[in-house]
Amino acid sequence: MATRKSAAKSNVSADELKSYYRDMLLIRRFEEKAGQLYGMGLIGGFCHLYIGQEAVVVGLEAAAEEGDKRVTSYRDHGHMLACGMDPDGVMAELTGREGGYSKGKGGSMHMFSKEKHFYGGHGIVGAQVPIGAGLAFADKYLDNKRVTFAYFGDGAANQGQVYETFNMAALWKLPVVFVIENNQYAMGTSQQRSTSSADIYTRGEAFGIPGQVVDGMDVLAVKEAGEKAVGHCRSGKGPYILEIKTYRYRGHSMSDPAKYRTREEVQKMREEKDAIERVRHMLLDGGHATEDDLKAIDKEIKDIVNKSADFAKESPEPSLDELYTDIYADVLPQGDAIETEEA
Repeated sequence: MATRKSAAKSNVSADELKSYYRDMLLIRRFEEKAGQLYGMGLIGGFCHLYIGQEAVVVGLEAAAEEGDKRVTSYRDHGHMLACGMDPDGVMAELTGREGGYSKGKGGSMHMFSKEKHFYGGHGIVGAQVPIGAGLAFADKYLDNKRVTFAYFGDGAANQGQVYETFNMAALWKLPVVFVIENNQYAMGTSQQRSTSSADIYTRGEAFGIPGQVVDGMDVLAVKEAGEKAVGHCRSGKGPYILEIKTYRYRGHSMSDPAKYRTREEVQKMREEKDAIERVRHMLLDGGHATEDDLKAIDKEIKDIVNKSADFAKESPEPSLDELYTDIYADVLPQGDAIETEEA
């Protein structure tokens, strides 16, 4: 049975709890459906599922404000849904269809939404971290009090560009929250075998960047830590590091049989730490919802996910003309020339 009590001390309303439950369940059901479509051959290339890690993005999005930005790695579907991107567009992109966020040309790892301030989905390990600092630099320049969430994993935390970014972000006091989603395994290598320090967030100390470790299976604990982090950044104090210890139930990607860990280990996490079950028990034990209420939410979510799968299947594949779009930017209107001042 999942642990029922939250470590977070902040007050939370019944409506908020239901919202977190619904948002995490949407990610869980969506990813389960994506796994099915991958097995049917409808999703090509790589596909990294977020099952088990739902509390991380849902908790941090609860601490975000309108206009805040987010950038992440290839395990990105959960981040898209948590920031409000349309499940139809996300699923259509996964299946390489015209109705997807990148017109079917980005797939699982590379889709974006200007409206929701979602800047990818990036396939190169750690490459999104300096991009996150760049987004934060723009916000500091504009003095708009916005914050960027730059997500990366425990494996990416060993990349050199991460520490180059830490240095610049600290030097320029950039409003960026570095979110280490520590799901315990960098592909198939456990953190204990690949990382010299027990806590990764402490590596920011050399740059003067404060941080903390958070229980990533507790959405309320994540929200509370997120609020502290964004408050630090918005007040002009510079970057903050959150190492959120979570766990993925599936393999690194759909092609990973995950033989580097036991079934008992995964089952133990599901039974004792599952983030969705934790909130479910809080709702039931607190008298905030009945079993029928939660069944109704589950049905609503399944309908949304099934609709997204139907939309993806019905959306046409991109036309061949799309091969030549979104490659170059039009710097000048057609026919215009650059005027030069005569000597």
